[in-house]
Amino acid sequence: MIRKLSHAERRDWLRLSRTDNVGAVTFNELIVRFGEASLALAALPDLARRGGRPGLRVASEAEAEHELADGAALGARLIASCEADFPQALAALDPPPPVIWARGDTKLLDRRNVAIVGARVASAAGQRFARGLAAELGASGHVIVSGMARGIDAAAHEGALPTGTVAVLAGGVDDIYPPEHRGLYERIVETGCVVCENEPGRTAVARDFPRRNRIIAGLSRAVVVVEAEFRSGSLITARLANEQGREVLAVPGSPLDPRAKGTNDLIRQGAAICEGADDVLRALEGLDGFREPERSRFGPAPCVEPDDGLRDRVADLLSPTPVSRDELVRAAGAPAPLVFAALTELALAGRAELLPGGMVATS
Repeated sequence: MIRKLSHAERRDWLRLSRTDNVGAVTFNELIVRFGEASLALAALPDLARRGGRPGLRVASEAEAEHELADGAALGARLIASCEADFPQALAALDPPPPVIWARGDTKLLDRRNVAIVGARVASAAGQRFARGLAAELGASGHVIVSGMARGIDAAAHEGALPTGTVAVLAGGVDDIYPPEHRGLYERIVETGCVVCENEPGRTAVARDFPRRNRIIAGLSRAVVVVEAEFRSGSLITARLANEQGREVLAVPGSPLDPRAKGTNDLIRQGAAICEGADDVLRALEGLDGFREPERSRFGPAPCVEPDDGLRDRVADLLSPTPVSRDELVRAAGAPAPLVFAALTELALAGRAELLPGGMVATS
């Protein structure tokens, strides 16, 4: 459900998203359960205590106001997932990121977006292909999304600068990495858009990059992988795109080049071959827009309070191996709303990790 937030509501939405152990899935569960961020914030300490963690650190009003001021000083905008100008493609994710920071032309986020990603240590031929593909797709009316990394990402952004490009960062909206891309960053801010989930001033750490990759895929109708070794972050982006129902294409390469192993394997697994812009345009033919999944927001769900026995039973069923919430419901032998409520409390206590795609594991 779309709504317009007051300043206090925006601050509370941000506070909830910045509270310890509140990821995108837990955030969504709390909003579904309580209807309003302010009500969820008031309930957090008791929920975490029930889950087994007294003293949960809840982001303060002062911290949220400071973040909002820092973003405003950069000329960036905070967009909450419940707002009308939150990108439709991201809103269609289940769940979407609670908030994003954006600097530049935010209208590009709702255009026909295609991601081009690949190896950081890319070949000259791979960079030339990415640059040319981005330019051709841009000329056909598409906006190019990438991660502003060295190699393929940078080449894709450069090719799309005249027509529109979006850089998704793993750190804050002002975290320029690698440092030599400062000039590229400034050009993207001037003519394109920079997007991230994290607060201004934050330097990216390893765990931020899968979340960054999820947004790259989520913003895009298709993801094209140009070069990628096995265990490459680009392959994570491709996997996430496939899970999100996006088109995945890969550029074939020589079996003698390690940078082609990942892309050739994607093709082996069913990704479409990309030898030029026509292949991408063909893959996108007839593709409809994205629709936000139906979910009950801004109207509290009926009160459900799991007892200690159910909470402990659900905790005992968890392991480091992710399992679907539906399987947990069957194994626990309890109504789904009670099991979901127990999982939220365990997540707040750091005893469970709620993952996108309806999966759960121990933290």
